[in-house]
Amino acid sequence: MALAFASSLRVAAGKGPLCNIKPFNSNLTATIKLPTQSKFSCSATLTTDRTQGFQASEFDLENKKHSLLNTIQDTQRGLVATSDKRSEIEEALVSVEGYNMGEPINLEELDGTWRLQYTSAPDVLILLEAAARLPFFQVGQIFQKFECRDKSDGGVIRNVVRWSVPTLLEEQEGATLVVSAKFNVVSVRNIYLQFEEISVQDINISEALQAIIAPAILPRSFLSLQILQFLRSFKAQIPVTNPNPGRRSVGGLYYLSYLDRNMLLGRAVGGGGIFIFTKSQPLHL
Repeated sequence: MALAFASSLRVAAGKGPLCNIKPFNSNLTATIKLPTQSKFSCSATLTTDRTQGFQASEFDLENKKHSLLNTIQDTQRGLVATSDKRSEIEEALVSVEGYNMGEPINLEELDGTWRLQYTSAPDVLILLEAAARLPFFQVGQIFQKFECRDKSDGGVIRNVVRWSVPTLLEEQEGATLVVSAKFNVVSVRNIYLQFEEISVQDINISEALQAIIAPAILPRSFLSLQILQFLRSFKAQIPVTNPNPGRRSVGGLYYLSYLDRNMLLGRAVGGGGIFIFTKSQPLHL
């Protein structure tokens, strides 16, 4: 409106009875514009600064995550980590944990399958050490599978270990050990695990064993086919219960120290070790 009014006055200036009307003062127009321009410039500067600050923070975080993953390389998931290496890993871990420390657990983001990249937990290192020392035992990939989508206070967690017995079962993934537990969110970053069941499933026997049970050069009998089918569909389940009546099952406190779309860091409360996971493809059990 101010611009339109000023324009009409300029056209009228110098004609007929309106010749005494002086053109609209351009300086006044500039005076009216300046506050608006100043606000826009200030707002744009603040928005740019915030965007650049956010991008810098994200870039710094990704660098720290990359540094953490580089630090745990060549440790065989923690099996051969020296005390100096563990200290270095702890330092890199803490630098990542600080980014969303204190934020509530996002169960929707937690839901899914996570692959173990490193741990200092004794119960896991025992398995890795046994596989390294015993020629008849192998440990493949280890996962944590969270089932908590559309939940608000907990869900189910499954600790999954792929293992094998060479020559009898397929390499690395001959069988699957699953330790299932329910979990409840007990504080901002802590969950309590209540273990329920241990199962062995997905038995994949080797071709050599299949040939012994049902030789390919001979007609396969009904019995041999039944044995093969039994082994393939075998599933042993052992409930985990507390022997003391009235008390809940064996459990433990787990601190989820960092979580985003592709990394999960955790600490077993009470000196149970640290865990570093990365997001994996969905695991169907």
